[in-house]
Amino acid sequence: MRRFLLGLMVVFSLVSCAPAPEPMHLHQIYQRDSIRVGILNGPTSYFVGPDGATGYEYELAEAFAVKLGVKLELVPSFHLEELLLKLKNNEIDLIASGATISEKLQKEFRLAPAYQQSDEVLVYRLGKKRPKSLAELDEPIVVNKGSSQAETLITMQGDQPSLDVQLNDTDDATELLQAVAEGKIRYTLADSHMLAINQRFYPSLGVAFTLKHDQPVAWLLRRTDDDSLFTVLIEFFGRSYENAELLTLEDKYFGHVKKFNYADTLEYIDAIDRTLPRYRNLFEQYAGPLDWRILAAMAYQESRWDPKARSPQGVVGMMMLTVPTANLMNVSSRVDAAQSIRGGSKFLQKLIGLIPERIQQPDRLWFAIAAYNLGLSHVESARLLTEKDGADPDKWAEVKQRLPLLRQRKYYSQTRTGFARGDHAVYYVENVRRYYDTLLWVDEKKQTEAKLQQKQQAESQRPQLTPVLKPVIKQ
Repeated sequence: MRRFLLGLMVVFSLVSCAPAPEPMHLHQIYQRDSIRVGILNGPTSYFVGPDGATGYEYELAEAFAVKLGVKLELVPSFHLEELLLKLKNNEIDLIASGATISEKLQKEFRLAPAYQQSDEVLVYRLGKKRPKSLAELDEPIVVNKGSSQAETLITMQGDQPSLDVQLNDTDDATELLQAVAEGKIRYTLADSHMLAINQRFYPSLGVAFTLKHDQPVAWLLRRTDDDSLFTVLIEFFGRSYENAELLTLEDKYFGHVKKFNYADTLEYIDAIDRTLPRYRNLFEQYAGPLDWRILAAMAYQESRWDPKARSPQGVVGMMMLTVPTANLMNVSSRVDAAQSIRGGSKFLQKLIGLIPERIQQPDRLWFAIAAYNLGLSHVESARLLTEKDGADPDKWAEVKQRLPLLRQRKYYSQTRTGFARGDHAVYYVENVRRYYDTLLWVDEKKQTEAKLQQKQQAESQRPQLTPVLKPVIKQ
């Protein structure tokens, strides 16, 4: 495609007698061999994690650059207004903000095909009085200046002059949600997918009511007569939808956070401080190549970090091992925390090794965790059903939709292993993922705070130099 386009431009320039037109946008991208993508820093779009750059919008932009065969040149920012100015000045090719697009921006810029929809919801702190309408608000709604939420509220002020809106140009959407959770501000308006991510870390965040439903989340381009880049974007998102690539990416970042349980999340965060320190060294010691926090998340899902936990099905201990599994992993006492964690870790690693090597991470891990709960043979049965459906059996996002079918005779009769509670396995994996995300966030936050405290202590202990005063010699 790239060679064809370049060749077409050369032919056009040779045969045309008219003045040469301005090069097409896509041709400019190929000439510089990079696509410049403006992107907002944030947990749902782009951030630098322990393993490098990550985020839904980042991975989507990276996939688009690969499709074009050019380098990805990221232009990150904390403010959408800054990116909009760069887009107007042709300093970037498009904006991948990961946020809903206001009606004003839809008129001013060109939208690529929407790949997500999100509601705009009024967020308040649970435990406070829940307002049921804008008329019941007793404090300002704080929103980001220039955001879709700001435009929504400013428009509503025309019909409700008493509506108090405070525009913030220093904090991002995540920081405003944190401010609500900590009681620093009373209300904010947020995208529902952004709220879902942050409820894992701030369980006191609640939805009062929804102001707008199904708002588009899409990339922004300059509004021009040049359709070259826009046309490729239509094909890119169309193929990504057909190939379930969008489904897989959405599942990776949002699929496990849609169900939110306030009491469970609150109890879990409390247990991270209260119970986990007693067993953390064991998780770290026996994790092997695994992230110890995955083991800890599984153990919490299994036993709530209780080494003597016991289920009606006869599984026992921190990692809830069956007798055959315990024997296979050389565990003599299932109620011994160290043995249970060691056995659970070895068994999970064994399952990962049995998953086909062509399956990439993190799907490989999710399949292994599902097998830990349900049995590898049942997971393989669900993968066969997925393949019969014409979907990709190597994608967790596809297979998790078929696992619950193992409860129905018309489906499990097609398998060698028969009936299974596949819906339980899906719930199990998604819970482990939620617990892992929360633990990852809490652990990294504590590490950052510890480093900051060490730095402050070092600075306070640094000896202060007393200035030496030279005598003044009078002439």
